[in-house]
Amino acid sequence: MNASNPKAYTIPGVDSMQADRAAPLQLAPVGAKAAFLDFDGGRLSSDAGLVLLKDPDEQLGLTRDLAAVLSDPRDPRRVNFTRHDLLKQRVFQIAAGYEDANDANTLRHDPIFKLMLDRLPESGAPLASQPTISRFENRVARTELYRMARVLVDQFIASYSRPPKVIVLDFDDTEDPVHGEQEEARYDGYYGGYCFLPLHLYEGLSGRLITTIFKAKRFTGAQMLAVLKRLVKRLRQAWPQTLLIVRGDSHFAYPEVMQWIEAQPELSYVTGLTSNNVLKELARQVAEQAKRAYECDGGKITRFHSTRYQAGTWSRSRRVVIKVEVSDQGVNTRFVVTDMEQARAKVLYQQIYCARGHMENDIKEHKRYLKSDRTSCHRFEANQFRLLLHSAAYVLLDTLRREVLRITPWACATMETIQLRLLKLGARVQEFTNRIKISLPSACPVAPVLRRSLTLLACVRLTNQAL
Repeated sequence: MNASNPKAYTIPGVDSMQADRAAPLQLAPVGAKAAFLDFDGGRLSSDAGLVLLKDPDEQLGLTRDLAAVLSDPRDPRRVNFTRHDLLKQRVFQIAAGYEDANDANTLRHDPIFKLMLDRLPESGAPLASQPTISRFENRVARTELYRMARVLVDQFIASYSRPPKVIVLDFDDTEDPVHGEQEEARYDGYYGGYCFLPLHLYEGLSGRLITTIFKAKRFTGAQMLAVLKRLVKRLRQAWPQTLLIVRGDSHFAYPEVMQWIEAQPELSYVTGLTSNNVLKELARQVAEQAKRAYECDGGKITRFHSTRYQAGTWSRSRRVVIKVEVSDQGVNTRFVVTDMEQARAKVLYQQIYCARGHMENDIKEHKRYLKSDRTSCHRFEANQFRLLLHSAAYVLLDTLRREVLRITPWACATMETIQLRLLKLGARVQEFTNRIKISLPSACPVAPVLRRSLTLLACVRLTNQAL
């Protein structure tokens, strides 16, 4: 069979039939009884667990605040879907694993998604279709994108009940392959192809998402400094006494950024540093000591050393921590530059700098599980908008995991596991005169955690209403 030719899988008279009109499909018999499959089950949904996200969104005001910063040039007399409706529909679809706008064509009739947008599951009007969603994504302006990014930062600040003593600002970018002829697409020599490089920013101690920025290439020092200044200014308005630590790999060691941070109170940095001949010479003695120790012991040897170093573009010398690791794989030397003079070299490298590895898992969830690299629009602004929508879905799922599932085994689950095990639940949705009923299978394996979570959310909702 030819996998590259869709016609090889076409069955005349069957593939052209609508699913709800097709004849029953015959399956392998079970015992003496024939087995059939059809699509006339009525108002069923495969995403009943999505109701777990409705209360968190309303309590956070996330989709409401994001929609509030968007302009609407449409004629109000001809509007069937508000900005909030469209944004909310898109975010919930992404959270459920439907990253493509084309999925809206079928999900617009799904009873659970209609409930999520406060529409009756049977008598309520369908949700927006793909053309409406696509027009919505493509009319967003850059100023509105900036305001949406600020909303995410404000959501991050509001997630703390009291000012934290210290937060770690983890910066990193990731590859986002280009889909055909797109605006501002560039070739990247490091990744060996045309791609975008979205910038992700998380809080390193908690894993909370702060914001995401869609960009065509790595920032220059001036651009990175501009982003950092705006972020620090907003954080300082909320937390004037909090210690902020900027952390990133070697391509975030911008001289202008380090110089600016050093002039600010309660602000520090620790970043990787690209190796060069001068640094290798500074590490030579430590490397030789590690080699001798390896020859004696035979096991992996790790040594740390702190020294001073000034690059040609730096205005002053700075502290550099050297890590030398010798094993059967050879000698591995790494460098970290920081303005934290008091921390021990080993502690600074292993416990402060290397902890940024947790951010890789956060980016993996954002990019792989929520499919945030589905930035296939032609317009650059539309792709930034999509990235922010995926970030909103990430915040909702992370809030569910962090707050609602906190003392359950699901507190450490990945977003993929939450999607597949908690959100992807088949259910029958019935609309009666005075109530709506969602019926899950009697053998639902996650019934206990659903009962606990929905009870907790109901208590919070009723408490807020009483206040």
